[in-house]
Amino acid sequence: MLTAVAKSHSEIHAGHASMVLVPHIVFVYGTLMKGELHHTSIAHARFVRAAETLPEYELVQIDYYPAMLPGGGSRIMGELYEVDDATLKHLDELEEVPHYYERRVIELADGTEAQTYVMPRDRAGAGSPIPSGYFRMRTAPPKRK
Repeated sequence: MLTAVAKSHSEIHAGHASMVLVPHIVFVYGTLMKGELHHTSIAHARFVRAAETLPEYELVQIDYYPAMLPGGGSRIMGELYEVDDATLKHLDELEEVPHYYERRVIELADGTEAQTYVMPRDRAGAGSPIPSGYFRMRTAPPKRK
């Protein structure tokens, strides 16, 4: 849900608490990134910037999509978006929260926080590691002969 916050401390004390909607900040690292299969789900949202996690995760490939697993030692690279309540709800449905992925608040490498979709390790099966931590580098370039 969007969080409503008062505009200023003085407005609260004056009895005129003016509310502002605060969007959700979401970190995406796979098929929701620009140019990827499911980006249309957030294409209308405001792109904030590229970002990366602390080195606490592992990125694996499961079918055509990745999963970020807790308990690894890699930084995962992705993108930050500001999304509204309806978009967050849609993303939860797309990611099958809570049955497949879990939406969690994580700390990013720069100390800021964002919500993201993490898969518990026991649900990842035999996912193939993406050692770079970057979904777009999931396949090595072809070798030159």
